[in-house]
Amino acid sequence: MAGELEAALTRVADSGWYLLGPELEEFEREYAAYCGTRHCVGVASGLDALELTLRAAGIGPGDEVIVPAYTWVATWLAVSAVGATPVGVDVEESTYNLDPTAAEAAIGARTAAIVPVHLRGEPADMDAIDSVARQRGLLVVEDAAQAHGARHRGRRTGGLGDAAIFSFYPAKNLGALGDAGAVTTDDEELAGKLRLLRNYGMRNRYEIESAGVNSRLAEIQAAVLRAKLPWLDGWNAARSGHAEAYREAFAEQPAIGVPRTPQWADPVWHLFIITHPDRDACRESLAGRGIESLVHYPQLPHMSGAYPEGTWRGGPFPVAERLAATSLSLPLYPQLAADRRDAVAAAVLATLSEAAAGAA
Repeated sequence: MAGELEAALTRVADSGWYLLGPELEEFEREYAAYCGTRHCVGVASGLDALELTLRAAGIGPGDEVIVPAYTWVATWLAVSAVGATPVGVDVEESTYNLDPTAAEAAIGARTAAIVPVHLRGEPADMDAIDSVARQRGLLVVEDAAQAHGARHRGRRTGGLGDAAIFSFYPAKNLGALGDAGAVTTDDEELAGKLRLLRNYGMRNRYEIESAGVNSRLAEIQAAVLRAKLPWLDGWNAARSGHAEAYREAFAEQPAIGVPRTPQWADPVWHLFIITHPDRDACRESLAGRGIESLVHYPQLPHMSGAYPEGTWRGGPFPVAERLAATSLSLPLYPQLAADRRDAVAAAVLATLSEAAAGAA
């Protein structure tokens, strides 16, 4: 990998072309082919990808967009950024993903789009979501920021709705050397609008057709992503191996909740999240053993300072709020050593014994 990255960086430096050049064009072609779509449009971040997609689709003030309650705040922020109202709905406990039944119940006269999130790298139930959306004439934009390469009934995320957005933040399954993002779609008109919007609304130099922004995926990031893309499936397979080992380790412990993946889903495990009856004590115990863990997400969007009363609609969210209070993300990355992974699992199991001893 190091050799490929060095060659990519050198190629860009030698070319003298740093924006909207051949590396971006080739990455867009290669990533569209990987996702099984006609178009890929590179932008500066995953948040920009979602905001610009909504703008390109004509969604704005007066519109409502259905979003899951359990997600990173960026999913909601993109809706707010175009002047629309986020409508939060609860999630499925087994997958943490948007509950299609709750989404259908939340549709109102102003609903314009649904944004399902493939959380943890596990596809949302796109058959059910797409069916609801088609009946109501709604746009479906996949938030696939954590799901590079995941499959839903054999089809990769990125081509399951009208459009999909990806983040290439460095910690993602496919990560750049900084912020970067992209939109995939089969809609030629939407792709054309996105290309205008990402570059000031300019088609030809100094000819402005619409009010755009500066959100360009730099050549150096495109080159890095091109170098990494051939490795992605192998990295995802390694993640899946670790996820299965964790599941096996916790299989006999009903107190620890593990992901329950539908048969039609092939996740890529950006995160491996468990639920624990005393999440905070478990995390503290792991830290004492030198094991880092994270909480995704202790503060859901509707609980945050970004969304005071009156700026969103929806609820209640009993499942999402319960998950936020009990969920813990364990170490998982392709290079994780098996003995280190097993030590993490053993440490988590030890916290149950410690709790039982303390209660005795």
